[in-house]
Amino acid sequence: MKHTITIAGGTGFIGQALEKHFTDKGHIVFILTRNPKASNHIHWDAKSLGAWSDTVNQSDLLINLTGKSVDCRYTKKNKQIILESRIQSTQVLNEAISKDSQLKLFINASSATIYTHSLDHLNTEDNGVIGNDFSMNVVKAWEQCFYKPCKKDLRKIALRMSIVLGRKGGAIPKLKSICALGLGGHQGSGKQWISWIHIDDVLQAMDHIIGQKHLNGSINITAPMPITNKAFMGAMRKVLRIPFGLNQSKYLLEIAAFLLRTETELLLKSRYVYPDILLNTGFKFKYKNAHQALKNLMSQNH
Repeated sequence: MKHTITIAGGTGFIGQALEKHFTDKGHIVFILTRNPKASNHIHWDAKSLGAWSDTVNQSDLLINLTGKSVDCRYTKKNKQIILESRIQSTQVLNEAISKDSQLKLFINASSATIYTHSLDHLNTEDNGVIGNDFSMNVVKAWEQCFYKPCKKDLRKIALRMSIVLGRKGGAIPKLKSICALGLGGHQGSGKQWISWIHIDDVLQAMDHIIGQKHLNGSINITAPMPITNKAFMGAMRKVLRIPFGLNQSKYLLEIAAFLLRTETELLLKSRYVYPDILLNTGFKFKYKNAHQALKNLMSQNH
C-alpha cells in the first residue's frame, strides 16, 4: 500500500535516508524545512501554524525529526535552543492535526539518552531507569509534549534512538577521523556501553513499526548487542587496519571537548539499552553485531 508521508526536519542524515527509502518504495514524501530546496520541500518555521498544516492533514504518516544537534557546548543559550527546538516543533505539529485529518500515525524522534548512565542495568522500555539531568529532562519534556492528545485513534510512537551508524552521517565520520589521527583508543575508562544501530536497520524498523498497527508509545531503536567503548574503538581500528590508538583520559577529553565546542557526555555516558519491543514483535535485525556493522560501513567508505 502506498502512503503519503510528511517528514518534519527531514533534511538531515536520518531524514534524507528515510526520504530515499520511502520514495524508492513508491510512497509520496514531503519535507517540512526552514530552507526549501526541492519541489517536495515545504516551508515552515517549526513553531508557527501555516499553510504546511494542510500537507500534514492530507498525509497518512507524519515523522518529526526536528531539533538542534546536541553536538555542541551546553551553554545556557544552547540548552535553551536544544529544548525549545524540540518542544516547539512537536507542539505545533500536534496543534496542526485536525480532528478530520486522514493522519493515521505520528512518529516523533526521541533519544535513548533518557535512561541513566548504567554499566550493569540493561534498559528495556519496561524496566528502563529514567534519571534527572539536563539531557534526560529534555527528552522527558519532549515525550510529554508529544503524547498530549490531538486526534482520536491517532497512533503515536516516540523513537528512543541510540547512536546511529551510517556511511555519510551519524557517528562514523568523526570516529573514523579520530582513528586516522592515531587517537582511536578508548575514551575515559572504556567500560561505558555504546548502544548503537545501523542506518539500514533504522529504515527497516520504521517499516516494521508502520506495519505493526497495534504498537503505541515509546520504542527503543537500538541493536540488541550493546558494546563497550573499548571494544567498539578496537573494532573500528581493526576494520580500518590501524594498528594502534592512543587512549584518552577524561581530563584530556574535557580539554578536547572545550576546543571542539562539544560535551564529553556524548562519549562518556554509558548507554546500555535493549530493543525489547522490536524483538518481541518479530523484528529481525540485519546488523546485530557492531563488528559486522562497522565492516559493512567502512568497506564502502574506502
